[in-house]
Amino acid sequence: APMPRYHIWTIGCQMNRADSERIARCLEGMGYAPGESAEEADVIVLNSCVVRQGAEDRVVGRLGSLKGLKREGGHPVIALTGCMVDSATDELTRRFPHVDLFFPPQDVAALWRFMVGRGLAAQGAGPVFAADPPRPSVFVPIVHGCNEFCAYCIVPYRRGREQSRPLADIVCQVAGLATSGTREVVLLGQNVNVYGRDLPGRPRLSQLLEELNAIPGLARIRFLTSHPRDTDDDLVAAVARLDKVCEHMSLPVQAGDDQILQAMGRRYTVAYYRDLVGRIRGAIPHVALSTDVIVGFPGEGQEQFARTYDLLRELRLDSVHVACYSPRPQTRAARELADDVPPDEKERRRQAIEGLQEGIAAARNRGLVGERVEVLVEGCKRGKWWGRTRSDRLVFFPGDADRLGHLVEVEVTGAGPWSLQGRVL
Repeated sequence: APMPRYHIWTIGCQMNRADSERIARCLEGMGYAPGESAEEADVIVLNSCVVRQGAEDRVVGRLGSLKGLKREGGHPVIALTGCMVDSATDELTRRFPHVDLFFPPQDVAALWRFMVGRGLAAQGAGPVFAADPPRPSVFVPIVHGCNEFCAYCIVPYRRGREQSRPLADIVCQVAGLATSGTREVVLLGQNVNVYGRDLPGRPRLSQLLEELNAIPGLARIRFLTSHPRDTDDDLVAAVARLDKVCEHMSLPVQAGDDQILQAMGRRYTVAYYRDLVGRIRGAIPHVALSTDVIVGFPGEGQEQFARTYDLLRELRLDSVHVACYSPRPQTRAARELADDVPPDEKERRRQAIEGLQEGIAAARNRGLVGERVEVLVEGCKRGKWWGRTRSDRLVFFPGDADRLGHLVEVEVTGAGPWSLQGRVL
């Protein structure tokens, strides 16, 4: 008999992608093989995101489209996880009666219990995870949940409070990954900088980086996302000092106006952020900095938006992810603040920042033409290999030899705002 198949549909942040990898390994441990599409799968898992209304709408649309796949006998099994699922599932059950299981992202074992209960797991399977497959770059969550409660953010309500994984567990996992051929790990947390403050002995992120830096076979370490308030000199010094830690940091600013930052509950000022960027650039030559921005937050007038625009023009960061504000249920902004910026004005502001950043990124990348960069090769697309530099720039280059998982030296021959072209030296 052919092996039963699973299909996982994922939307949202890197943490969701890491959770989907864990779900995949759990299902493989139960005797399931990956399927290309939902249509051919015996188990379908949707990993949802509700950080923005647009993401939630896509999840709801996808759930609706799966209704037609349900056959007699309840096949295929359909499960929903991710930030759409909280502890109270009555409303979800009412809206999506064709979904068999709702489980929070931190409880993958619930999927195993459900499958075993229905007799759908292979004989002898336990809540074990198949071994990490050898991939060049792997996401490794190190702290789950968040204690920040920024006014616009639903994550603490859906993923709970901060919970750090023991340092020894992470070191053991990463050592195993390196042995199986992984060259890069990306350490994940909603606010990765608070790692360890809830653990006995309070180990710090810098300490974890130090230990991972010593693992043989591992070539690169990245971490995201960093809260500006918790980015201290100790961490910056570790990035500067440790040879495997990449010169790249994600520092979401969210807004360039102090009033808006205060309303968002971000706990820093524009002056603090500007100073932090200066200190990081001073300590780490060639550092690449990426940021997130929300436009159209309640109360953001033209002047406040102009300050955000001007700050980004001044700091010339390497990448900016910009989104329009959308009220999220349970959050303080949705409860207390009127969503008073019209949708077309939000969109105008979003496009203005995208246009500004496109020019900045194109100019920064043009400066790399003729330079040599180290690229970790992660895949092949339309006959070209692709990978990333230590500063997280995407590079495409031609070549016949199998380069997957290799670190190669590439001369940059062309540059656009979003990627570089090159040739292997």
